[in-house]
Formats: sequence, C-alpha cells, structure tokens
Amino acid sequence: MSMETKQATAVPRAALLGRKLGMTQVWDEDNNLIPITVVQVDTNVITQIRNDETDGYQAVQLGFGDINERKVTQPLAGHFKKAGVSPRRHLVEVRVPNASEYELGQELSADIFEAGTKVDVTGRTKGKGFAGVMKRHGFAGVSSSHGAHRNHRKPGSIGACATPGRVFKGLRMAGRMGNARRTVQNLKVQAVDADKGLVLLTGAIPGPKGGIVLIRTAVKGA
Repeated sequence: MSMETKQATAVPRAALLGRKLGMTQVWDEDNNLIPITVVQVDTNVITQIRNDETDGYQAVQLGFGDINERKVTQPLAGHFKKAGVSPRRHLVEVRVPNASEYELGQELSADIFEAGTKVDVTGRTKGKGFAGVMKRHGFAGVSSSHGAHRNHRKPGSIGACATPGRVFKGLRMAGRMGNARRTVQNLKVQAVDADKGLVLLTGAIPGPKGGIVLIRTAVKGA
C-alpha cells in the first residue's frame, strides 16, 4: 500500500477523558470469555483550540468532570468563561490534525468511538509507596541458609570497591513504586453505550477504580 493510500484511509483522531469504573467480562460470538474494562466518559467539552497560526501546532483541550466554581482559581475561571463553558475538574490537551473542525464549547460523547476500533489508553498506575528490590524489580533476594543473617530481602552488592569506586546511574534499587504515567496501546473497543456515557474496552488499563484515563484513537492503526 502506498503512502498516499495510507493517508487517504487514515482514521480521524478522536480522544475522550473518562473515569475507570472497574472490570467485568463478556462472552463473544465464539464463546470466548473476554475481560472488559468499563470507562465512564459522560460528556467532554472543548475548552481551548490550538492552531498553526498562533501556537505553531494543532491541538484541542478537553475538559471533564464538574467542579464547584468556588474551587476554581481566577485564571482558570477566566479560561472557562472565554470558552463559554462551566468549570471542569480535569483538563488535557490532545494533538489532532484537524483542530479547525472543532468549536469552543463543543461537547463530545462516547459515540465518537465505534465498536471494533482500536484505541490507546493513558493513565497513572496504582501507587505502591516505598518498595524494596524484590517487589519493585523482582530480585531473588539472598539465600535463606548458609549463614545468611538478616539478608533475605536485601539487594546484595551494588558495585565494586575500587573500580569504578561509585554506583552507576540507573542501578535498580529500592524506592517509590507505581504512580507513573503509562499507556496501553491497541485495545479494542468492545461496545459503546452513548446514553449512559460508557465505553467498554477489552483488557486491563492503568490505574485504580475511579482513576482518570485518556482514551485516544490508536496511533499504530487498527
């Protein structure tokens, strides 16, 4: 397939912010059990539009989730007033090639996605707090016998003494685990319920129940 044909048949970019409700499972037509993640997207609103003339690139800013006006800072209050929308709790900017096709205050719902399409989902993973090397990196630990004394979950040696005489950057050690931005690619949209504002995705996505996630058209295609 030529490059011109690929560009002509490219799927339009679409994105929505949503809240992860949890997981369930369904049976497909071949009697296979499919794990499903349910995301509540409700209604997203466009609060800002970027264009090549003023910003040097094309993008739209999406707002999701209601918030009391008293909890919004004055700069953000002016931002929402300029867009002609009520304040939103969560904002995200998404690059799109067709920003001129959107309008300020335009509402986007779950029906911009269709069942069977592929999407990428971005969220923050569950925070695990401070973790040791066995939990964080899968280290085997130290022997439980042969005279080992309180070393069972320690990492062991972290480098030589004289040469190089220091610890290399990036060495896997204990530290904070989780609470990192992660993206899962090419998940299939199993179903869409536009009336309830739900998008059902196959497989698992990052984050805990109630976490905010971004659903985008897959960058690697179907």
